[in-house]
Amino acid sequence: MTWTTRPRSEFGNLAAIDAGTGPLVVLLHGVGLRAEAWGGQIEPLVSAGYRVLCPDMPGHGDTPFSAVEGLDSYAAPVAALIQEPAVLIGHSMGALIATHIAALGNPNVKGVAALNAIFQRPEAARQAVLSRAYALDEAQPIDPTVTLQRWFAEDASEECDACARWLQEVDPRGYKTAYTVFAESDGPTKAQLAAIACPALFLTGADEPNSTPRMSCDMARLAPRGRAEIIPNAAHMMPMTHADAVNAILLRFLQECLP
Repeated sequence: MTWTTRPRSEFGNLAAIDAGTGPLVVLLHGVGLRAEAWGGQIEPLVSAGYRVLCPDMPGHGDTPFSAVEGLDSYAAPVAALIQEPAVLIGHSMGALIATHIAALGNPNVKGVAALNAIFQRPEAARQAVLSRAYALDEAQPIDPTVTLQRWFAEDASEECDACARWLQEVDPRGYKTAYTVFAESDGPTKAQLAAIACPALFLTGADEPNSTPRMSCDMARLAPRGRAEIIPNAAHMMPMTHADAVNAILLRFLQECLP
């Protein structure tokens, strides 16, 4: 099964799925999820000749919760993994981490793909996400119902069930900490986007209400080598629900960045 729990390797304080051989592709998941959220991408990328590394962020999956503060605390251990030419691919908060790292100018980052990324939220959306973050109880597992309604535009029972399970299993401290960092961020700054020298792909779903197509297009215009692509009929969890369409775009991008 695509969403079955997979074995992990240890990389410093991070647990990660490590699969395949070849040029390195690092996949970064979003808040409340775990490395298995990339289950629709791992085998296709491995089959195409890439080594795929999918870390769990702190307090998620098999990575234990640790005292993290701010986006730098999430980005630093991921950046430490990049000791060879690699492409970073992030989803949601993972996209925030990936663009943050790419903007720092590590010469080993040969490309960055930001999936369902946020940028300059409207004020109402900003207040809503902050309210959700500050209301979280770090001592109690979350009720995933409302979150899943935001993530899935249509019935996707297998994918929805997997996300519900991961949201209920995540360490509540890890979830609240990560979600607060995500909520307090407004996405990469204009200066950060301008500093991304490598090819940059901004990919989202046409039916995505929070990481909107306009956000992806705006970011692509600001990144020197940026471009945006929009997947029809897809929403926030498109790497799971629209894996074939996502993979086709990512494989073209990887061939450009890691020939």
